[in-house]
Amino acid sequence: MTSGESFYGGIPVFRGFTSLMDPALYSPLPEDWSIGIADIVDSTRAIAAQRYKAVNMAGAAVIAAVTNALGGREFPFVFGGDGASFAVAPEDVELAREALAATATWVREDLDLTMRVALVPASAIRVQGLDVRVARFGPSANLSYAMFSGGGLAWADAAMKRGEFAVEEAPAGAQPDLSGLSCRFEVMPAARGLILSVLVMPARGVDPQALRKVIEDIIHLVERSPEGGRPVPPQGPPLKWPPQGVEFEARTRRGGPLLARRASVLAYTLFAYFIMRFDIKIGGFVPSLYKRQVVENSDFRKYDDGLRMILDCTPQLERLLSERLAAAARDGIVRYGLHQQDAAMMTCFAPSALRSDHVHFIDGARGGYASAATALKAMM
Repeated sequence: MTSGESFYGGIPVFRGFTSLMDPALYSPLPEDWSIGIADIVDSTRAIAAQRYKAVNMAGAAVIAAVTNALGGREFPFVFGGDGASFAVAPEDVELAREALAATATWVREDLDLTMRVALVPASAIRVQGLDVRVARFGPSANLSYAMFSGGGLAWADAAMKRGEFAVEEAPAGAQPDLSGLSCRFEVMPAARGLILSVLVMPARGVDPQALRKVIEDIIHLVERSPEGGRPVPPQGPPLKWPPQGVEFEARTRRGGPLLARRASVLAYTLFAYFIMRFDIKIGGFVPSLYKRQVVENSDFRKYDDGLRMILDCTPQLERLLSERLAAAARDGIVRYGLHQQDAAMMTCFAPSALRSDHVHFIDGARGGYASAATALKAMM
């Protein structure tokens, strides 16, 4: 067992999201670990050009590339819509660096976007008087994913945007291993009225107990209301053929001309469509079970130095959330951004369809977290 597996694997998994802010759930990142950060430069312009799926694909590619570079070993990560953050042990830093560099090149060449990437030592964060603490939330019995607290991720993100700790792009033509990354499902229309992207960040110097109260109030408003919740339909996301994400998936594949890769993806997704559409069992693959796992494994809520949620909710619940957040902002406790849209979208990372720990990244389908972040910046 590597030191990475020993640390992260040793953190107990918690199940109830309402206990998210309990500091006892979080373990300090070892001093010799590093934080990886990536985001799309000027994602607001890409969103305005309706390139939502490309932006999400770029963010999810970071997680896929690092996971594959580490041979599938578990490590803490979080998807942020237009980017991603993660933590790696010292023995994995160079593998992560190579994966980040290659992903940045791939994003520029294949998605026509610019991605910033950085690796920040945990020790550099703690010099600032901040910390990186990690918890493991289990949305289902199938898998868990990381939550981060302590202010360190937010500082690392700001440092990257200042040009510090940068990882240079790999040479032209470099392509990371993006096996398992896809976006075959259609967008998921709101069932309760609207899809709400929620981003809540602590105000500078805020009292931790005051912040905890606000975050728990927001979570309880959602948990106790029949008017808001997971944006993924109980029967799973819509699936059509050809899928909207054919072009993106073709570009994740290595080797051969792009036309041949498109043809391969079209053929494979047609096969997969019939299996899923008619619930055909193939070997150990059971479509109905996989669909249920897709629903359960969706990451529509998380915490990475701030609360992120993609909710399917009524306008009434949106008003309650907005009023509570506005009051907390007036009291100097939080900064927040909300963004309404009519649908959510999913980007999938499933290295093996026969395993139950495939993860599905959720964002709003018309701006999502990036637009909520824009609203937050406008508030500042």
